[in-house]
Amino acid sequence: MMSENFNNLAAFVAVAQERSFTKAAAKLGVSQSALSQTIKALEARLNIRLLTRNTRSVSATEAGQRLLVTLAPRFDEIELELAALSELRDKPAGTIRITAGEHAALTVLQPALKRILPDHPDISVEIIVDYGLTDIVAEGYDAGVRLGEQLAKDMIAVPIGPPMRMAVVAAPSYLERHSVPQTPHDLTSHNCINIRMPTYGGLSVWEFDQDGKETRVRVEGQLVFNNAPLRLASACDGLGMAYMPEDLVLRHISDGRLIRVLEDWCEPFAGYHLYYPSRRHASPAFALIVDALRYRAP
Repeated sequence: MMSENFNNLAAFVAVAQERSFTKAAAKLGVSQSALSQTIKALEARLNIRLLTRNTRSVSATEAGQRLLVTLAPRFDEIELELAALSELRDKPAGTIRITAGEHAALTVLQPALKRILPDHPDISVEIIVDYGLTDIVAEGYDAGVRLGEQLAKDMIAVPIGPPMRMAVVAAPSYLERHSVPQTPHDLTSHNCINIRMPTYGGLSVWEFDQDGKETRVRVEGQLVFNNAPLRLASACDGLGMAYMPEDLVLRHISDGRLIRVLEDWCEPFAGYHLYYPSRRHASPAFALIVDALRYRAP
């Protein structure tokens, strides 16, 4: 009923302003006869004549003029607001929610947002650090970040970082007390700093690759963490061997705080990808974020 009343009133305003059923019908995209019936129905419902008709023109009655003065400015306001919404549709604005692991958030997302957000104050980005394989659709995220090998088949995936490598490291003080491992299987006799996987609750398997041959090793040790900073700090303190993303340990290797082992067994693999549902309609803000994150090889 409300939409019908709105349409009838809009039809009346058009006829009263145009002073012609023919011109108003063309403006509204309806037939002249249909428009005439709409006005008659409105007058019948209000039980008052709004328009005076003759063979040459249409004019508002006293009641019609009073209604027109009340309605016309409000319809103008609605038109202006709809135009503003149309502009907003094409302007990067709104909130984008992304879930990512801590390493990806720090090394990929944060640098990109630092570049683009100052120039786009109407965009807000919420990043939730989560180490599990989050269902972004069920949890209401716009996108997520995973390694290339973990991506679901029904998602659009955009590379946002370079190929990655892992590194096995230990402090000099640790290696002074233990032999240097020569193969991944030697790690089973070492005190390794383990990674708790949040999705299944188990400990992460350390994966290696040499000349196309994959080797997976389950290690043991005194320490288990679910984040990278604590694993790195513990390795630097000589508490065990750690399996870390290469970029997090290169500086520590360079300054002598850590020593890298089994480097020949750590080959590059697909890096981080932004993923989102293939059926998602990309807003200007989301498209801007995707483009800013997209990895472009040097």
